[in-house]
Order: sequence, then C-alpha cells, then structure tokens
Amino acid sequence: MNIPDASLYLSEEEQKELLTRGDLRGLWEVLKSWGIIIITFTVVFQWPNACTVIIALFVLGGRQLGISVLMHDSSHKSLFRSSGLNDFFGKWFGGFPIWTDMLRYRPYHVRHHVHTGLDEDPDTNLTKGFPAGKKSLFRKIFRDLIGLTGVKTFTALMMMHLGYLEFDQGNNPQKIDQSHRSWAQFFASTYRNLIGPVVANLILFLVLSIFSPLLYLLWIGAYFTTFQFSTRVRSIAEHSMVDHPKDPYQNTRTTYANVIERMIFAPHNVNYHAEHHMLMGVPCYNLPRMHDLIKAKGFFERGTLANGYWEILNQASQSRD
Repeated sequence: MNIPDASLYLSEEEQKELLTRGDLRGLWEVLKSWGIIIITFTVVFQWPNACTVIIALFVLGGRQLGISVLMHDSSHKSLFRSSGLNDFFGKWFGGFPIWTDMLRYRPYHVRHHVHTGLDEDPDTNLTKGFPAGKKSLFRKIFRDLIGLTGVKTFTALMMMHLGYLEFDQGNNPQKIDQSHRSWAQFFASTYRNLIGPVVANLILFLVLSIFSPLLYLLWIGAYFTTFQFSTRVRSIAEHSMVDHPKDPYQNTRTTYANVIERMIFAPHNVNYHAEHHMLMGVPCYNLPRMHDLIKAKGFFERGTLANGYWEILNQASQSRD
C-alpha cells in the first residue's frame, strides 16, 4: 500500500487512542451537517430573497460535501463504533441524498488508498492538470457554478446506476458490455441501485413541501452548482500540485481552514487529509489531535501542508512551467 508508516510518528498507544470510535461522537457529526441544512432551509423559508438564496446555495453545497464526507468516513467504518450504524447513516444521511450508494463507493475508494498517486489510483483524473493557469481555472469554476459540471456528473452517475458504466468517481468510467444483459437483469440492477437515492430524495422533497415545494429546488440547485465547486476545490487541495505524487509521504496535503473554508470546502475535518491517508481508520473527530501529534514529531518537515484554501487556489491558477 502506498501510504506512510504511522509507526514512525505514532506510538501503539497513540494509534489506539486515535482509532477509538464513539457512536455518540459519530451521531454528533451527522447532526452537525443536517442541523446546518435544516437551519439553512428555515432561513430561506422565513426570509426568501436573492441574498438568502445565494448564501443558501453555497452553504448547502458545502453541506452536501459534508454528507459526502460522512459517507466517506462511514465507508471506512470509522464514523461509528457499530458497523450497522456506519452503514445506515452512511447510506441514508450520506450517500443517498446526493444520489450515491455508499456500499458501491466503499470498494472503489479502497483502491484510491492502496494506490494513492500511482497509475492504478482511480482518482487521478480529479487532481491532475494543475496548476492550470488563471483562465483555465476560471473556466472550470464557471462551469461548476452554472451547472454544466453538475449535469455531466449526474448524467454519468445515472448511467452507472443503470448499469451502462462501471462505478467511478474519478471522471473516467468504463463502459459495461451489454451483449449478455437481459431486460430482467437491467430492471433488477436499476431498482437495486436507484431505490435508495430515489426514496431519500422523495422523503426530502415531501418534508420540504410541507413548507414550500420550492425549497427542494435549492437542494437540486446546490447539487448541480456549488456542490461541484466545493468538491473540485477539495479535490485540488488533497492531491494536486504535490512535489512527488508517488511518494507516500508527500502525495497528500493537509490544508488549514478558517471558519468559512470549513463550511464550504473542509467539513468534518476532511482538510486533515495527510493524517487520514496515514491512518485511514481514524474518525474525523480525532484528526485534529492526530495532526498535532505528527506535526510535533516532524512529519510536515517532509509532508505537504498548506496554510489555507486561498493558497491552494492561487497555486492552482499559476501558469504551467
């Protein structure tokens, strides 16, 4: 596995402490994201105007990234002590509301950890091509914020659910041979793949419709625009523009985040990404503690650390050599 050796920076006792999970702590992380989502919808319902809608789109996009992080952590079985709670909350409060199945995501994501930065890494398409220059980066962000990236992403995701493409979140899905696939198999797999996302979004629509059906449009609007923007910036920060992509000690970046950056780009301590790759079973609520420990022992004298997301965007906008 292309990962740093945690034993060089953490004792067995420290690793055991950091790997300790708590069901109440996991539930608190879920409540934080969904609490912000509820508050955001409430504010727009009470004060519907252009200002609250625009702010809500960015907050909801960041929270959709947040629940995708909850799905990610649950896929590692690190959010809760209980495997059943990890699966339940990872699906119904993580993946399904953003049209993703955690159980299909889990084996895919393991490949990213095993082969980080190598040719076999399925996520390399998300992070290569940077720095891109100011005009190129602007075009990418502009496509995110007007919905073009969202349409492309959602179309590919539906083709995966329908069984025409292999599950892939690295913008490189492969076609699946349909020559031996019967209609019965098509309908069975489509039902299995889509029932969770459809039910979750139907519940969300019905709950919001008690107040106003238009509120659900905010959720959809954020999914197609600001969620794509938040996801792009998060991906760039984690693995792009590192000095040695194949070096397990330097191919993953930790990025410090202020309050606004944590809201939009770094929910649930996902910015402590070098720590996560070193010891992927550490729950998100223990990552700041892990960061302090390995930093004090000199990891970031070799590892990759950024002072904020503006620094990342500035670096990504530089011209290529």
